[in-house]
Amino acid sequence: MKLLRCLLPGLLFSLSIFAQEPAAKIRKAFTGMLADPQLANASVSLYVVDATSGAVVFDHNSQVGLAPASTLKVVTSVTAFELLGPAFRFRTDFGYSGKPGDGRLNGDIIIRGSGDPTLGSWRYPAGTETAVTNALLSAMKNAGIREMQGIVYADDHAFESATVPGGWIWDDLGNYYGAGASAINWRENQYDIYFKPADRIGEKPEIIRTQPALYQTSLVNELVTAAKGSGDNSYIYLAPYSAVGYLRGSIPMENNFRVSGSFPDPSLQAAAMFTEALKKEGYNPGIPDSYHNFSGDKSKSTTPFTLLFSQYSPTLDSIIYWFNKKSINLYGEALLKKIGSGETSTGTTENGIRKLKEFWKTKGITDAELEIGDGSGLSPQDRVTTRALVTVLKYAMNRPWYKSFFEALPEYNNMKMKSGTIRKAKGFAGYHRSAAGKTFVFSFIINNYSGSSSAMVAKMYTVLDQLK
Repeated sequence: MKLLRCLLPGLLFSLSIFAQEPAAKIRKAFTGMLADPQLANASVSLYVVDATSGAVVFDHNSQVGLAPASTLKVVTSVTAFELLGPAFRFRTDFGYSGKPGDGRLNGDIIIRGSGDPTLGSWRYPAGTETAVTNALLSAMKNAGIREMQGIVYADDHAFESATVPGGWIWDDLGNYYGAGASAINWRENQYDIYFKPADRIGEKPEIIRTQPALYQTSLVNELVTAAKGSGDNSYIYLAPYSAVGYLRGSIPMENNFRVSGSFPDPSLQAAAMFTEALKKEGYNPGIPDSYHNFSGDKSKSTTPFTLLFSQYSPTLDSIIYWFNKKSINLYGEALLKKIGSGETSTGTTENGIRKLKEFWKTKGITDAELEIGDGSGLSPQDRVTTRALVTVLKYAMNRPWYKSFFEALPEYNNMKMKSGTIRKAKGFAGYHRSAAGKTFVFSFIINNYSGSSSAMVAKMYTVLDQLK
């Protein structure tokens, strides 16, 4: 007993020194980074807590709202797990109006969506373009439908007509990462443009093909050919529901160079694609003057409907996996609108944000710490505190779905964390278990730095390395 009394103070002192060591190391590295010229006009926030005790290890500006970029996906992911549940699936119903008579349908094929961002995606074998098309053709044959007189109608009214949030910028809207969320999404609302470069730098490259074909939309090519290895410096300017888009900037002198864009009207694209598939099978559906009639006529949403089959998305844990691994903005916007729709309401970004904030307010995060306008972080108007991000991450650790969430986080710098990048904003938020066995939860955001992003990231890693 006497020996224990003698050893105990020393043991406690050693533990105290060990607890202080990461904080001192971070403080030294962080102070050095703040003196770097790249941060002369920047706003910086770093917040680190002990995952077990919740004790604050380091805090610099943790309650200052900054543009989080894609680290906001952490908040959307955890909120979706809590409010929708890990087993949640989106459902898309395929059916018809009217009645088949002698194998002929005097009515329309109706696709009724609920926001599934994976419909037609190449990432999931059961939901690919081919799989869904074959399922529809098989269901029609099983129902005895061999001919039809109507059209393919895409009912996208479960979500608001505003597919993209108001805070997204013009430079992003027409590009693949600027794909907005409709109640009917198709192929992740992405198409690819393939180019043949010009023979000389400064001249216009030739568009070889667009895959898949764009319906009711034309593209004006104003691109120029740049030197080989110069990278993709192109932008597609194409607003939602617009019929004309513009390609501007430059692409390198490389054959079959690909640039990816987003559909201006996803439900139109889906309706047109299914129309073409049915034509190939001899159904000869009607084609109106404008494919926009497929998604623009809300009266058909109340038409009597006979179900052919329901296409279900993968479960939420699988959606969250790709949402974070590949930072797919569309997934975040679809999830946010679905959170806002409940059982009967129209899915809107505004309702989703309101419900998200209401939930986190009960967990100690104020509205001012989550001043957001979307679910993916693409908006430069978003403002989130590092304290809020760490609070969300720490909350997730005690939930039954935590393993799925943790596995969905990418690995950078040998640390499990979500990264975020928009113009002059860089962030990381995640977890790290040190060599000594201690787990830390952290969030690190820098806005308005100068110089290159890669140089900034290297300096942020130097600070985060102190947790190892």
